[in-house]
Amino acid sequence: MSVIKRVVIEPVTRVEGHGKVTILLDEAGKVVQARLHVVEFRGFERFIQGRFFWEVPVLTQRLCGICPVSHHLAAAKAMDRIVGGENLTPTAEKIRRLMHYGQMYQSHALHFFHLASPDLLFGFDADPAIRNVIGVAAKYPELAVQAVMMRKYGQEVIKATAGKKIHGTGAIPGGVNKNLSLAERDVLLKDIDQQLAWARSAVKIAREYTTAHLKELLPFGSFESNHLSLVRADGAMDLYHGNLRAVDNQGTKIFDQIDYQKYVDFIAEDVRDWSYMKFPFIKTLGPETGWYRVGPLARLNTADFIDTPAAESARKEFRAVTGGKTNNVTMAYHWARMVELLHSIEKIQALLHDADLQGSDLVVKGERREEGVGVIEAPRGTLFHHYRVDKNDQVVMGNLIVSTTHNNEPMNRAVTKVAQDHLSGVEITEGLLNRIEVAIRAYDPCLSCATHALGQMALDVSVLDVEGKVLAEKSR
Repeated sequence: MSVIKRVVIEPVTRVEGHGKVTILLDEAGKVVQARLHVVEFRGFERFIQGRFFWEVPVLTQRLCGICPVSHHLAAAKAMDRIVGGENLTPTAEKIRRLMHYGQMYQSHALHFFHLASPDLLFGFDADPAIRNVIGVAAKYPELAVQAVMMRKYGQEVIKATAGKKIHGTGAIPGGVNKNLSLAERDVLLKDIDQQLAWARSAVKIAREYTTAHLKELLPFGSFESNHLSLVRADGAMDLYHGNLRAVDNQGTKIFDQIDYQKYVDFIAEDVRDWSYMKFPFIKTLGPETGWYRVGPLARLNTADFIDTPAAESARKEFRAVTGGKTNNVTMAYHWARMVELLHSIEKIQALLHDADLQGSDLVVKGERREEGVGVIEAPRGTLFHHYRVDKNDQVVMGNLIVSTTHNNEPMNRAVTKVAQDHLSGVEITEGLLNRIEVAIRAYDPCLSCATHALGQMALDVSVLDVEGKVLAEKSR
């Protein structure tokens, strides 16, 4: 491979965490390689070893300030298994679900309006001085206020169920530590109709943008892929609980209704020397063809239906664009995300009218176990938490596979596709480089969550003299 030019995008902007993209071009200006690198490392799987298991739902959510509820609940679900309390009381399960839908609502609103909308509203080539959230607020003030108020509402739901808007403590092994008072419920119900109206308008914005630009978006960072998510026993979308389903690029099931306690029999992780992020794949297919996508696009491809009326109607419109077939358009993530936002607020409305939220039976316990897996559909996709605990109640093993890690291979393929289609043989401009970031942002990556360790990390150290001669080498 003859490389004469290296282009670096650092940092990737309007995403959570720190990452960069490197693009290699040959002497003809043709892109020969493009990669997304995560340049930070988080060691939470090591930090928690030796800690008592009941601390883990609070500790692991410190991975992120954007999606802490997802880690809080996934860890709590794993610890439910440890204490034999996975069959939650109706109050505990519904409080957790309300917390989770609040998280989905605020996170999807944040990403679509604050991080992605500048590209959609102003265009990929717009002046970066206005292609940002401040520019959106200046030109579309009503939309900006709507975005802030939608996220605020989701955060208030989280506060009412978890105790705090960020890094709450509501979920504990076997249940929750508080219910929802009537006063808290009434405060949230006061604004529910406005939130529903705003959610419908958000779906409309995403749908109209996608359909109006469909010809240019169809090939933009797009490719056929497998898709993975949780689904309910009847095939419905379930963002809180379910079994694993994977489909191929035509929608044919690869596996279905797999108990996620057995995920290690179906999912493995590949390692590459240029990335801290791993590359998950379906074992039966292998690393070359077994990679898959997760998140809103995947969930709309795997689910048979959505059990809330407005979101189900929106799902049908979404699927109609591809004639009911699997949608592999990368930029369709935004439309799918808004369908889920609408579903989340419909679920919140229904839960707020459920008297079980005021119940007092909050915690259950059963047969003690030493291993547990918790899986939840986080805003960005399927999130795995897996732990082993010794007889002293201390964690001896933790393995996290987060949504962005599942999407590692797809994001790299999207980066490569956009780079090859738009950067080869042309003068590279800021707008063209922004297209790379647009493709990454479609996945709403959380890069600070995405890197993890399993086993021992290799380390090579070389000592060189001033002329570059190796004086000593050490490897671990």
